[in-house]
Amino acid sequence: MTGTTAAHRELGNTGYEIFVGALSILSLVNLVLVVLLRDPATQTVIQAIDLLLSVVFLADFVARLRRAPSRSGYFLRQFGWADLLASLPFPQVKILRVFRLVRVVRLLRRYGAANIARSLVSDRAGSALFTVLLIGVLVLQFGSVGMLQLERTEPAANITTASDALWYTIVTMSTVGYGDTYPVGNPARALGVGIIVVGVGIFGTLTGWLANFFLTPHRGQPTSEAPPTLREAQQRIDQMSRLIDQQRATLAELQTLLRKRG
Repeated sequence: MTGTTAAHRELGNTGYEIFVGALSILSLVNLVLVVLLRDPATQTVIQAIDLLLSVVFLADFVARLRRAPSRSGYFLRQFGWADLLASLPFPQVKILRVFRLVRVVRLLRRYGAANIARSLVSDRAGSALFTVLLIGVLVLQFGSVGMLQLERTEPAANITTASDALWYTIVTMSTVGYGDTYPVGNPARALGVGIIVVGVGIFGTLTGWLANFFLTPHRGQPTSEAPPTLREAQQRIDQMSRLIDQQRATLAELQTLLRKRG
C-alpha cells in the first residue's frame, strides 16, 4: 500500500478533515482570546462556541473510533486518547487539540495538494456544505463578539450580554429578525448588514445542498441507462428494419396462401 493510498483511507472525506482542522485552529485561537479579552460577556460568547466545538470534536472521536481498523491502535498509538480528552469542555485539556490538528496536517501533506484539490472538486456538494458550516460558526462567534464590542459604548444599546449577542446573530443569520434586539450604532448596523448577507448565502447554499442530496442518485443506487451512441442507434435502426422486412415477407406469404385456398 502506497503512502498516498494509506493517507486517503485514513483521511476519509477530505472536505470533512479540512473542516475539523479549521475548527481545531479556531478552538486554539479561542484559548488565547479568552485570556486577552477581559470583557465577561465576550468571554461567555467564546465559551459557548467552545462548548459547541466540544460536541463536534466528541462526535468526531466516536466516528474515528468506529471506522478505525484497530480501535486499540487508534486509541493508544494514534493519540485517540488525546482526541477524547480534548473534546471535553475543560480548559486544562483543550491544548490537546493540537494533536488533532497535527494529524490532519500530516495526512493532508501525505495525500498531496493535487489529490486534495481533485477530491474537493469531485465532491463539490460536500465541500460546499462543510465550507458553509465553517463560515456559519465563524460568523456566529465573531459576529457576536463584534456586536458586543461595537455596542459597548452606546448608551441606548440593547445588545449588552452574551445571550443578547448570540440571539441577535442567530436570528439575523437565519433572516428571521424578530426585532427584539437590534444594533443602535452605525458601525454595529454595518456589521448587522454583513451578517444578514452572509446568512442569506449560507441558507441558500444549504437549500441547494439538500436539493442535491435528495434528488441526485447516491452511490450504489441504480441509475437510468446511458443514451446510446450514434453507431449503436444506427445498429438498432438496421435491426428494426430487418424485422419489418421479415414481417412483410411473412404477410405476403400468408396472403398468397389465402388466395390459393379461396
